[in-house]
This record gives sequence, structure tokens and C-alpha cells, in this order.
Amino acid sequence: MSVEALIAEAKGKKLNAFALTDINCTAGVFPFIRAAQKAGIHPVIGIDFRNGTSQRYIGLAKNQEGFYELNLHLSEHLTQKKDFAAKAPPFADSFVIYPLPEKLFPLRENEFIGVHPFQLNRLISSPWFRYKDKLVLLQSVSFGSKIEFNAHRLLRSIDLNTLLSKLPTEAQGGADDQFYSYADMVGRCENHSYLLANAQKLLEQCQFSFYFQAVKNRRDILGSDWEDFDYLRQETFKGALHRYPELSPEISARIEKELELIQQKSFTSYFLINYDIVSFAQQKNFYHVGRGSGANSIVAYCLGITDVDPIELDLYFERFINLYRENPPDFDIDFSWKDRDEVTDYIFRKYNQGKQEHVCLLAAHNTFQYNSVLRELGKVFGLPKSDIESLIHYADKPGYVPDQYGKLILKYSNVLKDMPSNLTIHACGILISHKPIHYYTATEVPPKGFPVSHFDMHVAEDIGLHKFDILSQRGLGHIKSAIETIYQNQGIKIDIRQVEQFKKDPKIKQHLRDGHTIGAFYVESPAMRMLLAKMKADEYLELVAASSIIRPGVARSGMMREYILRHVDPERRNLAHPVLAEIMPETYGIMVYQEDVIKVAHYFAGLSLGEADVLRRGMSGKSRSKDEFTRVKDRFFGNCKEMGRDEKVTAEVWYQIESFAGYSFAKGHSASFAVESYQSLYLKAYFPLEFMVGVINNFGGFYHTEFYIHELRMNGADIQAPHINESEYLTRITGKTVYLGFIHLKYLEKTSIDKILNERRENGDFLGLADFAARMDISLEQLLILIRIGCFRFTGKTRQELLWEAHFILNKRKAIPALNDLFRQSTRRQPTVPQLEEIDIRQEIVDQIDILEFPLDSPFHLIKDQSIQGIKARDLKACLGKTVQIIGYLVTVKYTRTIKGDVMNFGTFIDREGDWIDTVHFPPVVKKYPFKGRAIYLIEGKVTAEFDFYSIEVSKCERMEYWNAGD
Repeated sequence: MSVEALIAEAKGKKLNAFALTDINCTAGVFPFIRAAQKAGIHPVIGIDFRNGTSQRYIGLAKNQEGFYELNLHLSEHLTQKKDFAAKAPPFADSFVIYPLPEKLFPLRENEFIGVHPFQLNRLISSPWFRYKDKLVLLQSVSFGSKIEFNAHRLLRSIDLNTLLSKLPTEAQGGADDQFYSYADMVGRCENHSYLLANAQKLLEQCQFSFYFQAVKNRRDILGSDWEDFDYLRQETFKGALHRYPELSPEISARIEKELELIQQKSFTSYFLINYDIVSFAQQKNFYHVGRGSGANSIVAYCLGITDVDPIELDLYFERFINLYRENPPDFDIDFSWKDRDEVTDYIFRKYNQGKQEHVCLLAAHNTFQYNSVLRELGKVFGLPKSDIESLIHYADKPGYVPDQYGKLILKYSNVLKDMPSNLTIHACGILISHKPIHYYTATEVPPKGFPVSHFDMHVAEDIGLHKFDILSQRGLGHIKSAIETIYQNQGIKIDIRQVEQFKKDPKIKQHLRDGHTIGAFYVESPAMRMLLAKMKADEYLELVAASSIIRPGVARSGMMREYILRHVDPERRNLAHPVLAEIMPETYGIMVYQEDVIKVAHYFAGLSLGEADVLRRGMSGKSRSKDEFTRVKDRFFGNCKEMGRDEKVTAEVWYQIESFAGYSFAKGHSASFAVESYQSLYLKAYFPLEFMVGVINNFGGFYHTEFYIHELRMNGADIQAPHINESEYLTRITGKTVYLGFIHLKYLEKTSIDKILNERRENGDFLGLADFAARMDISLEQLLILIRIGCFRFTGKTRQELLWEAHFILNKRKAIPALNDLFRQSTRRQPTVPQLEEIDIRQEIVDQIDILEFPLDSPFHLIKDQSIQGIKARDLKACLGKTVQIIGYLVTVKYTRTIKGDVMNFGTFIDREGDWIDTVHFPPVVKKYPFKGRAIYLIEGKVTAEFDFYSIEVSKCERMEYWNAGD
């Protein structure tokens, strides 16, 4: 039962107190306290300590100290994965209740024996019957109905991975584990009223008072609030002198205003901890990007948490912080995926105090969703996999009639949907509490290696424990790797923080205007390249806008297209509503950023800033109070009517807010992304080879590795397949020659790679295949991979000769011994290789695809009928309005739906010369000519252009037949 269902059921039975004791879990404690107090029920909290399904004892917290010791006890056992003993430790501020045992044992003053109503007959003959003052009623509550009990049995079967028919009785709760009214309980405990009286006394002694509004985050970093604030002020103005050549009155006033509000809202320590994290990263030379709503802050900019100047961008202060805002602004701090764990480790080391833990990762709760529920229930009912997949496929189709098992599965899938499935880790949240973290939650240690809470971000925020967001991304890894590679290859040191110069750089501007952004952070996707090319964007503010416009909501509402139209045609800007144009002149009266929702709600609809922020949070799914959101929505329309706004215009403005608010970025957030994009673009513009090697070695980007190698080739690099003497684990560049790393060989084991690199380091380059075989302990299978991809091409022998030789050597000597001078002597008999036919380039490409998962040579060699020709991508402009035929190698496909729900596609290809082709596939074409995997396609369609961006409106798209060695 959910917390809401528990409270509703208890209220229906007119109960005034009960205890929540989840099994080895504390996730529901604070939602329970909130809901119980609201319903006028006295909440008692505790933990049901169990080894598997075997109940050892229940702990009830008398107060906060009691909850702390219960959490500590649970955390120790969960972390160390050890069983609970039969006897509880001596708790000072908690009651302990044991399930009715057979034999007597000494009880402490705070320990009791719990008796379930069905055990009353057994109690009479039990030795415990004489100790009535130590006996309490123990009525478990897990279900509200027969359906919920059945759902419980299904969940137990899923958990134990067993068939429902084989679920042991002892592995499930009892059907009578439900609420009874007080009168019913008196009747069930006839002649044993002392059980109820003793239970009531225990509940009354448990008084867990909790003030939700107080900030629970770590404070007094330097010893006191005033010392913290004095230090924050000092560091802010020190940073301001670095950021601004002159401190104008406007800048000073903005800083003072922010500092005043930060102090008022008790967010000083929150800023100082983020400052400390960033300072540590800078000392370690870790690159970071500070974003989120905190990027609207000049204090954050001066401290170096962000690199976005709110004065330059006119960032809306109230999106960052206002008096109505209960929680601190978001600082999403990105680090390279290689650096984040070290930053996280620093936070744990710095803010934990001895044995008292103050830091943990924030949990998230995975829930059962449609497909996963059907699969799990199918297994529980013993259905074959094929039947389960068939049920998933047809369940939501009109006219489908399932069999008896299918009906049961569909019925209970609706019961289980959205129920918690398992505990996982929030993508980036870290909690740092002032009091030890176990005052709020138990913790356990997942494979990640750091303790994680039991409650999620919604509960953390509700109790005033605000998370620190420490994220990882590949884009920063690209930049860091590229800078290191540039120094290694060219001896040039790069200062990547010269963003102001990058914004004015003509070469970068040209890359933006042309959409030549492959590999660059956040701006490389086909949709983004198209948007930049259509906008002819080459200014910082245009890139900032583009970063938010590309988000799904703006595009879906049709406002992305309208923005482009107003951007390129000044006359069209007059269509904007006068109030909206005045509020958002920079974006031509179109809502682009999250704070635009606040501005429009405040100035257009007359909502207060607090109400406007409720609206924004409700739209983005961060608010749990639907009632409050509905009230603000009604106020929006009511105010607009009172202000004389046109109803049609009001409805249109609301539609815009509704369609994009959940997806849009804060302007400061978009600006932070744009800064990183400029850094990537600088490296791409001036050091394209090293930059692309950095992208390849970080394995993160919109495209498959193959197309970053393609970009290298288009920029003049000499691409070399892995080489036994030149390649490293990762890809390396020397001059303009790029040697792919051994990591790209799909079937080559990591142990084999390590052996090769270690042997080469210790004893020098390999002289040939025989030398390699003599020095390496490697299997024939692994050796053949190296030969087929061309690792021994320096020997001058063909692959067929090397393959023949490898079989000869390894079959002659079943196991290749380690280094042995005997095998390196030149007198060793060389095998006589028979005459072999020359290898076909097409066979080499097939081998490349098998081993690398992509071709190094042109895939167009594989086309069976080479007589089929088409135009080139560079000729599209000359063929505007004409129907053309073109051959393209598929790069990526975007699947989307029309307003009617039909599937349509946007395709991206490259032609024989390596130039890019963009295609549009409307629903009728998608149905007739669906994509059939990554391959070469013959495309027919009409050349269209919008804002000088050329694409093909496809009428026919067929996968071309490939050469086959057996033909």
C-alpha cells in the first residue's frame, strides 16, 4: 500500500495512531509523517529488521535520536551485508518488539513481545503469558483488499524469481495483514485487552517531532553563519575583480542584492560548498561546466562556479532566486566522465567527520512500467517467452482478446504499474547534511561504492535537504583529451578559457553558419546543425537561444519555426503580442527559456513571482502538489480575463507555456552549454585532427565512432588500421597519421591488449609474425583477429600469407611459449607458403566491418551493381525543385510522429565523396520504404530548401544490394 492509501484506510477505520515499519527500509518515513499529520493521525516511525523474510524484531523510534540509532543499525548491516542477530543491540531511544518466541529470554526495559491476534491461543500456553506488562498487540498491515494481497503474492514471486504456484507460504504475508477498526481489534483481542493498552502506551511515548521547513544542509563551514557569509562576500568581490576590469555600480548592486538574498534564505553554505568543489577541481586541473538556474547568478560567476556573465546576458534574477523560493538554485556541475568519481570521493572525504557520516548519494526509485510488468508477470505465470512478447505486442491493439492468463496479467499489470520496483542511484545528486545523515535516512552501498540514501529527490527537497548535482559528461572529456593530444602532437599549450575571444573568432563563426559542427558539444546533431544553418547563427546569443529552441517542447509547439522566421525577417517580428514583445524583445516575443514562463506569468497574467515559479516547477514535473498547480493555473486565466486580455491570445500563450515548459532550459543553463560549445568549436576549427581523436577516445557523441573517423579523413588525416608496433590501447595521432587503438577491435580481449603493450614496452617492437608468436602467449583466435585487420602489414606479406603462416606456427606448437631466445634465432625454419590468390578490397571491408563494426575503406565498394549512379550532395543546390536520385550511406535516423500520431523519419547520409545528405521521410514513404539497418540506400526525391538549408523530400528509399563473396 502506498503512504496515501495507508492514511486513507486508517482514517476510514477511525484510527488515531499507527506505526510505519517498512522492512529494512526508511524511504517512506517523511511522506508518512507529512500525510499523517495532515490527516490528524499520530505518526510513529520505525523499521522492521529482517533476514530475508525472517522477522528478527521491530524498532520504534521514540524521537529523532531513536530514528538515528535505528538508521545506524540498519545501515551497518546493509552496508556489510551481514545478518541481524536474534537479539537487538541496546538502543537508548527506541523500543524493540520481538515476534512471539517459544522460549523465555531476558528483556531490557525498552523491549517487548509482539502478539498477533491469530497467536492468542498459543499465547495462553506460552511461558510469556505471565509477563502481560511486556506484551503488546502486533497487527501487521500490508493490504487493503484481496486484489492487493494477490498483487503482493505476484511481487514476492517476481522478487524470488519463481512461479506463483511455487511461492512458499512463509515467503508471503498473511491475507489478514490489514487495518481493523478499534472496535474490531477489541473484539479480536477479547480477554486480552492489555495487548491494546500496552500498544497504545508505546505509541504515545513515541514523539518524533520534525520541522520540515528548516534547511538541513551542512552549514557553519568555517564555524559560524557570520564567518561563512563574510568569507562568501570576500571571495565574491575578489572574483569580481578578476571577472570585470571595472566594478560598475550596476555590477556592485547586483552582487549586493544577491548576497543579501542568499543570506536571508540561509543558502550561504550551499554556495560555499559548490565553490569548494569547483576549487578542488581547478587545483586538480579538472575541467568543469556550471549550469542550471544557478548560472543566472553573478555570485556564482564571480566564484568561478559558472562561466556565464549574467550582466552580459541580462539573466533574469528571479529565476535564480526569489524570496518565495524555498529551495536553493540548482547548480549542475559537469565534470569529465574520467574525473567525476575523484570529485565525488573528495566530497565524501571532506565533509564526513570521523565515524559520523554526513554525506551520501541520493537515491531514485525505479517503478514498474508497462512492458516490464507484462514480462515479469508472464514469467511468474510460467508463459513461454514467445507468448509474453506476443502479449506485449498485441495488448494495446484494438480487438485483441487475450486468453485466461493474458487477462490476469493485464489486470494485475494495471495494479502494479508505477509501484516501486527497486532502489537505484539518482543521476547526479549528493546530500551533505549538517547533522549526521543517519538522522534522516538509512544508507546502503551499491556497486558504485558510495553510500546511498533510501528516499528520493522529492523527499529530500521536502525535508529541506537540498542536493548537490555532480554530473559527468563526455564533452568535457573531449576537450581535455584534445588539449593533451595537441600538446603531445604539436607541442602547443592551449588556454581553453579564452571564451570571449572564441565568441569573436571568424573561423568559429563560419563553422556555426555552415552547421559544420560534428563532434562539438551539444551542437553536432543533425537537427542542431540544420537549425544553426537555417538561422545563419554566428553570435553567442544566437547560439544560446538555439540551445533552448532545439528542445522538444519549443519545436512541438511550432514556435521553433516561428522563431526562425522572425529571426531572418524583421518585418515578421511585428506579429508578436505587444506585451510579449516588450517582455522578451531578444527572442522576438517568443518563449525560449524557462524564465520566460516566469516573466509571462508575472507580467502578462499578473501572477506573483512565487506563483509564477510554482507554475514553472509544475510544468517541469518538479512539483508534487497538483492542487497548488491547478490553483495557479486558474489564477492565470482569471487574471488575464480581469486584465482584458483576448481569450484567444490567452489560450495561445497558455498552450506555448504548457507545450514547452517541461523541456526548456534556463537561459543561464543554455549559456553554459554554449560556452562549452565554443570551446569545442575552437579546437575543431584550429586543431581538427587532435580534436576528433579526443572525441573518438572518449566514446561519447551523437554519432558512431565511424563518422568521427570520417571527419578525420575529410580534414586530411591519414587513417591507419590498428598496427602491432604503432597502436596503443586508445587511438593516437603522430603528425597527420592516426593509428586506431586496439580498443576498437571488437573481439580482441583486454588481457591480450595488455600483454602486447607490456611486451612491446619491455622488449621493443615486434620484428614480424614469427617474432610475435615467439614472444607472446596468445591464442590462434586472437592472433587471427590481428592479422585480418592488418596489424602485421609492415612485414610486406599479404593477409592470406600471414594467416597461412599463423596456422602453421600455432598448429606446430599447440601453445605459444613466452619469450624464448631459441624461437627468435634466424636459423629457425620458415614455412613455405603456397601460391595464394590476391585478396579482394571488398573482402577487406567485410573483415573491417566484422572486426571494427565499421569500414575503414569506402563502403561504396560493396555495392553489387556499380553502374547505378546518382548526383552528388554538393549538386543539391543546383537541383532545387527537381526530383533526383542519389546514393547515400546511412549515418543516423530520427524517428518522430506527426500530430496524427503517424511515424515519420529524418535521415542523415553521406555520399561517395563524404559530403552530408539530409532527408525527410513522410508517413506514406516510411510505411512503403522503411529503413533496414545501417547500409547504403538508393534515394529518390525532390530537392527542397528552407532558409538556404537543402534537403531531399524522399519518395523512394531502398537498401542497395551488396557484393557477396559466394556469388
